[in-house]
Amino acid sequence: MKTKLGLLYGGKSAEHPVSLRTAMAVIGALDHNKFDIYPIYIAESGEWNKGAQLTGPVENVDQLKFGGNGTSALSSDLFQTEDGQSFDVIFPLLHGPNGEDGTVQGFLELLNLPYVGNGVLASSAGMDKIVMKNIFAQAGLAQVKYVSCIKSEWSSAPTHVYEQVEKELGFPCFVKPANLGSSVGISKCTNRAELETAFAEAFQFDRKVIIEEGVTAREVEIAVLGNDNPECSVAGEIVPKKDFYDYKAKYVDDDTALIIPAEITNDEYAMLKEMAVKAFKALDCSGLVRADFFLTKDGKGLINEVNTMPGFTPISMFPLLWNQSGLEYPALIERLVELAIERYEVKQSIKFTV
Repeated sequence: MKTKLGLLYGGKSAEHPVSLRTAMAVIGALDHNKFDIYPIYIAESGEWNKGAQLTGPVENVDQLKFGGNGTSALSSDLFQTEDGQSFDVIFPLLHGPNGEDGTVQGFLELLNLPYVGNGVLASSAGMDKIVMKNIFAQAGLAQVKYVSCIKSEWSSAPTHVYEQVEKELGFPCFVKPANLGSSVGISKCTNRAELETAFAEAFQFDRKVIIEEGVTAREVEIAVLGNDNPECSVAGEIVPKKDFYDYKAKYVDDDTALIIPAEITNDEYAMLKEMAVKAFKALDCSGLVRADFFLTKDGKGLINEVNTMPGFTPISMFPLLWNQSGLEYPALIERLVELAIERYEVKQSIKFTV
């Protein structure tokens, strides 16, 4: 019997276009002999729309946008076939706020539906870079120096905020929205004028920003897969042709080089692998994570962040890393579905009454 798989994509987020690309890639890779695939599209307005069962790949992202039967009163009907059968698994292909941050995961938990990927806690903590870095610090993971700021603090005393950044971090530094991914709203700053512009840019996307010390280092990533016993892929290195790996380089220009496997020593790989698993467990992750690191010239590893729903576009690092590790894209998706069901069954065995 085929698995009834609900694909949840789009979302009320600046990363909406990235989610559409991810959905298109996943649909193209799924084996339609094994899965009945049902699209659930969340428009940028927040409207939820369930589409007809897909019978094959789609040619462009515009085919994934549909509406007319959206609802603001979310219910389990969205996750059922036309004859009332519940989907076996939901695959949230959502990036950024209102999708990757635990909100949708909480909704699916309340509906008691199995879903691919991280749970509420890991998703929310992994989305908020400030909370994530505080947890990593508690776990003893080495990181770059950072400070944070909320919009009201900046609005009332911007000069004080700039002086704090200059005193504690200096230049260069990076200003980022705390709750966003895909390098949206990120700026590199080398002086006060750039810092002022960067704050204004980042606060367009979030009420909190994080400012990180700039370091001279290689950018190395490892993909993690599993539940209680996570496994790591080979390492990959990002070599951007610009100052840093921004949104345009990732999704528009493809203006970067990905070296897989990364040319690092066995000891360096072992160190980063250990850190990736430690970060995975510190956030209580499940399913999948991409762990991003800085590797300095003297071989020191610094964890930058983890992404709890890494992209699945054709140029995305997560599937490429697993492909080079011997797990091809279709098999990777099937493994994620298996992990979702495994975690769901464990949760079902938990006693909720006294």
